[in-house]
Amino acid sequence: MSGWFAVYALSPGPPASEASAVVTIARGTPLREMSKVLAGAGLVEEDIRFAVLARLLGYSGRIRAGEFELATGMTPLQFLRQLVAARPIQHAVTIPEGLRLDEIGRIFAQGGWCDAEQFRQLTHDKAFLAAIGFGELDSLEGYLFPDTYYLTRDVQGAEELITMMTRRFREVWTQLSPSPAGNASRHDVVILASIVEKETGRGEERAVIAGVFANRLKRGMRLQSDPTVIYGIDDYTGNITRKHLQTPSRYNTYTLAGLPAGPISNPGRSALEAALHPAATDYLYFVGRNDGTHQFSRTLEEHSRAVLKYQRKKPEKNGKG
Repeated sequence: MSGWFAVYALSPGPPASEASAVVTIARGTPLREMSKVLAGAGLVEEDIRFAVLARLLGYSGRIRAGEFELATGMTPLQFLRQLVAARPIQHAVTIPEGLRLDEIGRIFAQGGWCDAEQFRQLTHDKAFLAAIGFGELDSLEGYLFPDTYYLTRDVQGAEELITMMTRRFREVWTQLSPSPAGNASRHDVVILASIVEKETGRGEERAVIAGVFANRLKRGMRLQSDPTVIYGIDDYTGNITRKHLQTPSRYNTYTLAGLPAGPISNPGRSALEAALHPAATDYLYFVGRNDGTHQFSRTLEEHSRAVLKYQRKKPEKNGKG
């Protein structure tokens, strides 16, 4: 290494007012462009020798894309070593249980991870669904697993995000070792789990509610689940009416027998477990107590009394279940 080059490699970096700086290196950025990005963040001086030094040391192929927090005030040699060893910054993005596809897409879009409309379109794209192993579905509603995902800025676009979430679904499904009673398909289990997820946020109630629905299905009774009705309403404003309950749709379980046409939300692990293993119960009805819990009943007479007690101020509703 010539003296001219050694002086550069071992000279202190540009003065900085902060101890560190955050910089984003895009995929495929050439070394010359990368040195400009780093210089713009005050980490190194813009100099052709930076790219040459990276190549001489064998670092050029080891610098990863991503968002990094890097210490300032280092020599180019020290900085290159730091850059090669740096781990991308991880951003925690939490997707709550029970959201719809479009709601999940909006969360990612708000964080700048993807375009919401592209996300929605891809979740219904038959060619894309087939490519990721879900070709039997019409959409991925129900199969985007809610979780906290730790994303780095080199993850960009709806395709990567959807693939990540469906991969997580498969992992959880495998962990649950599903062996549901009867001949229920995976899709039927996901549909039931999506309804259970929307009916209650109380973990201790999920298996019981799944048991109620299992009992009703066995007896040929309609599920009469308000969340399924809401899912089928395009212009729902937050108030479910008697007219809504009486208007047929592919999702209205007050008017159709059996399960709705598909999942109505993206359920979490406990809702999937409840749908796979419903509680052994003789309950056939339930109604909200207006405190997040439900009153369960065995007979229509018991249920009618519970509806009068807890829903008397809601004349448009007949009560859930």
